Amino acid sequence: MADQQTSDAPTEFDAFDAFAAKNALNGVGVVKDPYPRLAELRSQCPVHQGSVSARFDLPGADRIIAAEDEQASVYTYQGVDAVLRDAASFSSSWYRMSIGDVIGRTILEMDPPEHRRFRSLISPAFTRREMDRWEHGFVRGIVDAYLDRFRADGRADLAADFAFHYPIHVIAVAAGLPVVDLPEFYRHTALLTNVAVSQDERLAASRDLGAMVQELIDARRAEPADDLIGVLVRARLNDEDWDGASDRQLTDDEIVAFLRLLVPAGAQTTYRAITTVLYGLLSHPDQLAAVRADRSLIPQAIEEGLRWEVPLLAVGRTAVRDTVVEGCPVRAGQHVNAPVAAANHDPSRWERPDEFDIFRTPVPHVSFGVGPHVCLGIHAARMEMRVALDLLLDRLPGLRLDPDTPCDGVTGLGLRTAVRLPVVFDTP
Repeated sequence: MADQQTSDAPTEFDAFDAFAAKNALNGVGVVKDPYPRLAELRSQCPVHQGSVSARFDLPGADRIIAAEDEQASVYTYQGVDAVLRDAASFSSSWYRMSIGDVIGRTILEMDPPEHRRFRSLISPAFTRREMDRWEHGFVRGIVDAYLDRFRADGRADLAADFAFHYPIHVIAVAAGLPVVDLPEFYRHTALLTNVAVSQDERLAASRDLGAMVQELIDARRAEPADDLIGVLVRARLNDEDWDGASDRQLTDDEIVAFLRLLVPAGAQTTYRAITTVLYGLLSHPDQLAAVRADRSLIPQAIEEGLRWEVPLLAVGRTAVRDTVVEGCPVRAGQHVNAPVAAANHDPSRWERPDEFDIFRTPVPHVSFGVGPHVCLGIHAARMEMRVALDLLLDRLPGLRLDPDTPCDGVTGLGLRTAVRLPVVFDTP
């Protein structure tokens, strides 16, 4: 499966237009540095009433989803950590309101114990062992195929030419989707979670993507395979406390919904994360040189990049009871924004938090979340980023920012991305 699909050159397509409205809504290209304002808010009070976007005078997805008086936002590391760990007080059911209609019911909106049961069915598809199989089966081949397209040119845009396409390509091949269908696959997923486009467009994309995934499910039920869909089709759980069933499998609808969640969550956030880590290194040539000389530094460079610029500003919860966060009241029914970007820049946890420094003493961040809903694809994201950095440094000697082409770097509020990463390098 993997060898056949990665032997072909990557298909040309341009999905940037589908992201333009989403980027604009989330302040990409508008907000360069949100951290001074986030620090000001944190110093005033750990918890503020209202949305995050309103504090920056931006429309924002959070303001579309809920009214200002129905929201509270937490700006400290301790507060965000407490909200994400306390599933009894803060429910993930908020996501049912924001994306449930277009994705379907998934683990994202479930609370314990239901969440634990469904996660245990899905998690075998994302173990470290499975990611090792992905890496050597097709991920490295996908990276090489993209680099082959511009390696002889001596210049490229690592965001537009590489990072934008690479993670979605990985998921498509992992799922068993023919590479020829990749442009349509990306178009559907670009619309799916984009609240900046109409609900009709999102529902149409949901139906079309569901049909593509259903074809793969039918094929795997007829003939087993080792791809992602095949693993999910075979997954079983022995649990007598599950609606009276002692042997539970995922239904077709549950697999379809999970893929609708996985693709935008995995592909888009990994794309944004790759651009921010690359920009961090490229804009700090001494640290880039250290990583080039010692590849064992790649994992800590990735973790620092994720802490420094998290792809998604905040995650959401709904308070299910009156409670207190960092000494501040939060009332039942409020939508609670947990801006992990603010938490990752809390000076009570990190010295010089706004600086990119891969040599700082490692301290766990919350970019992948914490608690019951810690990111299921954490091993996949880290593997994809590690492979990308390793092969970029191997195959693009002298990699550096293009001194003749302006680069805005990382921008955005709700989403943080380096939309363009113009670079030059030595040719073979």
